[in-house]
Amino acid sequence: MENSNNPLALFKLDDKKAIVTGAGRGLGKELALGLAEAGADIAIVDLEEKECSKVVNQIIDIGRKAIAIEADVSKEEDVKNAVYITKAEFGEINILVCNAGIVSWSPAEEMDTKDWQKIIDVNLTGVFLFCKWVAKEMKKQGGGSIINISSMSSIIINIPQKQCHYNASKAGVSHLTKSLAVEWAPYNIRVNAICPGYIMTPLLKLADKKYLDQWISYTPQKRIPDPSEFKGLCIFLASDASNYVTGSAIVADGGYSLW
Repeated sequence: MENSNNPLALFKLDDKKAIVTGAGRGLGKELALGLAEAGADIAIVDLEEKECSKVVNQIIDIGRKAIAIEADVSKEEDVKNAVYITKAEFGEINILVCNAGIVSWSPAEEMDTKDWQKIIDVNLTGVFLFCKWVAKEMKKQGGGSIINISSMSSIIINIPQKQCHYNASKAGVSHLTKSLAVEWAPYNIRVNAICPGYIMTPLLKLADKKYLDQWISYTPQKRIPDPSEFKGLCIFLASDASNYVTGSAIVADGGYSLW
């Protein structure tokens, strides 16, 4: 741990090695950039290598190392390969951010089982697989920090959209986080979750204005944040500043879930 007389030094990630999934755009991209700005080298994992490469170039411009890895988080062989490539390139893995996720809307009674399974496979199983294979490396190294991106949907039910499969998947992510935190605490592996509210990602910008207005009206801060506003929280959980924090699911929703 850094000298406690210099509290800002606790947030430094100098020469740490990180994997960020779903980092080709949106929240994942901003979290990857934030970790790089704090000093880490980053493996950018996404379904499309083209999107990964754009972020890699931005990280190189920051002055850190970065690699692009095309992978489907719901496929175990892809996950194993991504972890292998990162370890081979960087030598170790100190930080994992499981951000990859998808969402769709469908009334439960009309939902196709394939749609249910796809959400669960990506949002929940994908997190489990990356945690599993990265933890194997972290145990050998003597520790690390895992940050899973859950959602305020893990504790509230979104309206007016119907998305029981998404809500269930994110509730699973939060409880998986707590379970793994207990299992891996003896190995100095901390596991935490961030539970964002609505974020102004490229996808959300396409939403009907009536929905945006309704969501903003339910948020005490009366706004929807930019993805870059989550950099600080991610850096905190990845760094020595949060050494005694594990199994937490930190809600960052502008107060939406408070009433």
